[in-house]
Amino acid sequence: QVQLVESGGGLVQSGGSLRLSCAASGIIFSIYTMGWYRQAPGKQRELVASIRSGYNANYADSVKGRFTASRDNTRNTVYLQMNSLKPEDTAVYYCNAHVVLAGVNEYWGQGTQVTVSS
Repeated sequence: QVQLVESGGGLVQSGGSLRLSCAASGIIFSIYTMGWYRQAPGKQRELVASIRSGYNANYADSVKGRFTASRDNTRNTVYLQMNSLKPEDTAVYYCNAHVVLAGVNEYWGQGTQVTVSS
């Protein structure tokens, strides 16, 4: 059974920081591209960052220079360090794992709420 479990969300003031974690189980973690998505109320889910093993992470323009994605394949965990948070970063953040291997294999976490107050 595949599980992606996010943690680390919460309420923070504008300019503050949070670190999200996503622990994966039931998959060969190292072969998956791991992504962080977010969805604000009334908006579509958007990709925030993605990271493949051995490659630099890619970021949405809105978070470049403020967010850093990293992964630890020994712990089957991906992280999202969020600095200089803004109220517009308020959203539910979701962890995603996907790989194209004999078809598309994709999994989602349950999401964690991040709220940035002004």
